[in-house]
Parts: sequence; C-alpha cells; structure tokens
Amino acid sequence: MSEVINTNDASFETDVIVRSQLGLVIVDFWADWCAPCRMLAPALESVVAEFADQVTLVKAETEQNAQASQQFGVSGIPAVFAILDGEVVDSFQGAMPEDAIRSWIQSCLCKLDLQQIEQKIESAPAEAEASLREMLANGGDESAKVLLLRALHQQNKSEEVHAMLDELSKRGFLEPECEQIAASMNLSQAASADIDALRSHADSAPDDLSAQFALAEGLAGQQSYEDAFEICLRLVQEDRQGTGEQARLLMLDAFKVLGDDSGLTRDYRRKLSMVLY
Repeated sequence: MSEVINTNDASFETDVIVRSQLGLVIVDFWADWCAPCRMLAPALESVVAEFADQVTLVKAETEQNAQASQQFGVSGIPAVFAILDGEVVDSFQGAMPEDAIRSWIQSCLCKLDLQQIEQKIESAPAEAEASLREMLANGGDESAKVLLLRALHQQNKSEEVHAMLDELSKRGFLEPECEQIAASMNLSQAASADIDALRSHADSAPDDLSAQFALAEGLAGQQSYEDAFEICLRLVQEDRQGTGEQARLLMLDAFKVLGDDSGLTRDYRRKLSMVLY
C-alpha cells in the first residue's frame, strides 16, 4: 500500500472505507487555499511515516471530495478522521504539532488493539486477559478496563469481577455492558438455591413476603425469569416500600441481563410500570 494516497469521490469508498477493513486509515480533508492545511500536512505526513506499516494516510482535497466531505460532516478544514472497519473512531480539526499528532495516532492504534483483543474474549478469555493487563500496565485507558471486566466474567473469576466493578464504579457511572455484568453477578448469588425447598416454604407461608422474595430471587438466579417476575409484581403491589422495593430491583437486574430486545423485558417492564404508576 502507498504511504500517502490522494483520493476523490469516485475512489473514496475503495481508498478509505474498504482499506479500513485492513487497518487504520487517516483521512485528511484539505484545500490549497487553506493555510492551516499547509501547516498540518508535513507534520501529519512525517508522523504517519513513523507508523507506515500500521497506518495509511489518505489525502482528500475538498473540491474533489465534495460528497465525502458532506458525508463526514466537514465544516472546517483541515479535518482529520481516523477510520477503522468503515467507522470513524476519532477525529480532530485544525493544525496540530507533531507530538500531539503522534499521541493521537497512538490512541487510535490502541483502539485497534482493543478491537482485536475483544474478538478473543469469548474464545480465548485468558489470553485476552493477559493482553489487557499488559496494555493497562503500559497506560491503557478505561476501555481496556471494561474489556478486562468482560474477560474476567467470561472466566467466572467472581472475586476479581467484583473488584473491577468496584474500581469502575468509583467513576460515578458504569457502561451498559458493565451494568449487565453487575446485574448478572447479583443474580448468580442465588443460582445454586434449592428451588424446591424455597417453593415449599413460600407455599406454606403465603403471607411471608420474605419467603416469596427468596423464591423469586432463586428463580431469577436459575433463569426462570417469568415465574420470578410474576412473584415480584405481586410483592411490589403488596409492599411497595419494603420487600416490593427489593423485588423491583431484582426485576431491573434481570432486565439488564436479558437485554432491551428481550420480549420478557419489554412485557414485564410495561407491567412493572403499570403497577408502580
């Protein structure tokens, strides 16, 4: 592959989108009349040359790439985009010094490494874990921690999963996939429950709401979600501020594990809303 490619609207798809399936592509939207573009070009080309085997630089003069400029929402130039697998992973606008460009490209390449590691999490989670720990030791970002959490969860390393969740929670938020893992860990605490014993106790003491909740928790832990949800709805109706609140939280955890696309999630989220409001 050429180190620097000049593209136009006719070849943009091949030069950028298709090529980005093979590795990181940097697209520089520029124009002859643009002074900052002339300042950026030599610095950008010099830094890209340092990553010649990992990065392709594509120069897109705006008059010859009017359609692509519109597609990328270019409102000012120079505008530089990092493309990987046909998707924009990062961008910047305006001239930057070489050190800043170098750091930016390294950050983009880190995202490529993370993507490759992510593909191993299900098939080779231990290998993915080792790669992520090495990356974090060398200054990896929060994205690496999230993937490490997934790799640990895939290996059922409960203590380490809890520790990583605690660390990530200190930021004041959790990504949806982290919330899903946290919910899964909550439900798994009842995965080994003796359902027959719990059911017998609940049937013999229908007014014991704690016994009813314990049965719902055990059912959810063993993925009998619909039965668990029916019990939880009754508890929310009967004891909204007490056991009902525990039941509501149990349902929310199960919704996260099932996902928003699940029919059970949609049906019982609606039923829960009706009971609450």
